Amino acid sequence: MPDPTDAPPVLYERRGPVAYVTMNRPRYRNAQNSAMTYALDDAFYRASDDPEVKVVVLAGAGGHFSAGHDIGTPQRDAHLPFARRAGLWWDHSARPGAESRFARESEVYLGMCRRWRELPKPVIASVRGACVAGGLMLAWVCDLIVAGEDAFFADPVVRMGIPGVEYFAHPWVMPPRIAKEFLYTGDRMPARRAYEVGMVNRVVATEELAAETERLALRIAGMPSFGLALTKRAVNQAEDLQGMHGGMDSVFGLHHLAHAHNAETAADSLGGMDVAAMKEANG
Repeated sequence: MPDPTDAPPVLYERRGPVAYVTMNRPRYRNAQNSAMTYALDDAFYRASDDPEVKVVVLAGAGGHFSAGHDIGTPQRDAHLPFARRAGLWWDHSARPGAESRFARESEVYLGMCRRWRELPKPVIASVRGACVAGGLMLAWVCDLIVAGEDAFFADPVVRMGIPGVEYFAHPWVMPPRIAKEFLYTGDRMPARRAYEVGMVNRVVATEELAAETERLALRIAGMPSFGLALTKRAVNQAEDLQGMHGGMDSVFGLHHLAHAHNAETAADSLGGMDVAAMKEANG
């Protein structure tokens, strides 16, 4: 059975000093449509504004963290207008071609991820099952990643002729040669390998994932809030001084060059790859 259309795409719960933000489209492996994007933004704002919240945990309902961007569910809403929050680009919904794609993705992908990365409280991703493409972006904006042994990570969009997802953190979350292999092959990276290359902080038995994430969150919650906020900003600034912000801008342009090329030479801006084709190609 599909998820009920009236089910909230994101759940929010505070337990003590920890806010739990849960993506809630388990039928579709928590594929991220725009409704989910803005619901996540609401949840992160709520956590930021609540003085009782010291740490945020981001997870996915069901057996998967997130299978990525929604490119084929019945609730796909890429054509719809939404009130913009992450930037001042115009409404994409009435614009043609690359003008529409660039405006939308500047808002809901690159823009939102940068916005969430700056949330002034520690955010922990609790990852099980699939963390693919757009799901990577959601995990990578978090400060820490705890993974279950069943978790796997992949960015298969090179198969579409596109050089990685919009929030191109690959060379900062893993060594450049590992990032190239990750992208060139599109293969799944198991949780243990992700830990070995430094992308994941901890790997635990899947049945212990929620408890281990909570233990870590509560330990961090014992630190002073302002000290945590300043420490987060210090590390983020160091990454940006290493070129992360400018590098993402440059790759975002290449990403949209690929979309435009696909729109001219293939069936669509995704290179003719839909959910079924990607599933078949990637096993």
